[in-house]
Amino acid sequence: MSFCDLALDCVTKLQPYVPGKPIEELERELGITDIVKLASNENPLGPSDKVLAAIAEASKEVTRYPDGNGFTLKSALAEKYQLSSEQITLGNGSNDVLELIARAFVSPDEEVLFSQYAFAVYPLVTQAIGAKAVIAPARDYGHDLQAMSTLISAKTKLIFIANPNNPTGTHLPADELDAFIAQIPEQTLVVLDEAYVEYGDQETDSISLLAKYSNLIITRTFSKAYGLAGLRVGYALSHPDVADLLNRIRQPFNVNRLALAAATVALNDDAYIAKTKQHNDAGMKQLVTGFDALGLSYIPSTGNFITVDVKRNGEDLFTELLRLGVIVRPVANYGLPKHIRVSIGLESENQRFLDALGQCI
Repeated sequence: MSFCDLALDCVTKLQPYVPGKPIEELERELGITDIVKLASNENPLGPSDKVLAAIAEASKEVTRYPDGNGFTLKSALAEKYQLSSEQITLGNGSNDVLELIARAFVSPDEEVLFSQYAFAVYPLVTQAIGAKAVIAPARDYGHDLQAMSTLISAKTKLIFIANPNNPTGTHLPADELDAFIAQIPEQTLVVLDEAYVEYGDQETDSISLLAKYSNLIITRTFSKAYGLAGLRVGYALSHPDVADLLNRIRQPFNVNRLALAAATVALNDDAYIAKTKQHNDAGMKQLVTGFDALGLSYIPSTGNFITVDVKRNGEDLFTELLRLGVIVRPVANYGLPKHIRVSIGLESENQRFLDALGQCI
């Protein structure tokens, strides 16, 4: 007997999400050290002293379950964004929340709409629930809202928009998003995935849109700019009725005690975010200057990563860079076979990558 015969058809056809290669895995495979990882859009600065102190204090109670409702973190988020705690859903990273939304609202005979070159989790969660994915063609590697609007049908239950977009780093201004959501039927939910919003130069006043549109859900994370990728904590902001439904299917204790404590402190550590933004801007300039010197074109990015056209098979280049101790991200699975995505690292890490890239090409 094959267990595949017992599983749902939509599950057996799934290809699991492939994360960035861990440093430890590369060490085992090639027996090398001094590895630079620029594959997973992590904050290279490390956690702040305030966050480390909060984690240390919370660790004294790890024998106890965390607060299943996340009262303290929800209260801090509500105060920061001038919302009510009833509008917040916490997740084990924002990926967790994205899956909760799909599971709560989309049935197998309905459709999920997203853009070409959009985050790989969108088609994965769509297929996992047996729904139909509708993919709008991109414009300049980013979301074409006009094209997306023409694909909305009576079966469209959910629309995913990543802003900034991963892996291309493109950005939509708030007024364009406002105009787009205004034309969406009330029975269609719009998810604005803002995992990288803290890195952008543009003032993204998306929070104010929640008061205008009850079908809008905003998701954010502490994994990127806040530097807590290893703790896995994200959240959704929505209408209270939407949050209530999401919290009904959310796993108990889906955010652990250390993550809750760290995120609560990190949320209002404005100095750390300012330092992160300054570092990211400098690193982005360093990489762009390096690409220009190598004669390579790239997609202008408002995230903490940049996708570059390497003029050859990106998977092959990825493998060659691995042998030089540099981990980046091939993006052929996004339909970009001659591109790689590179996270902004420390200045020395960025230079190590540029030197290796020059050697390979």
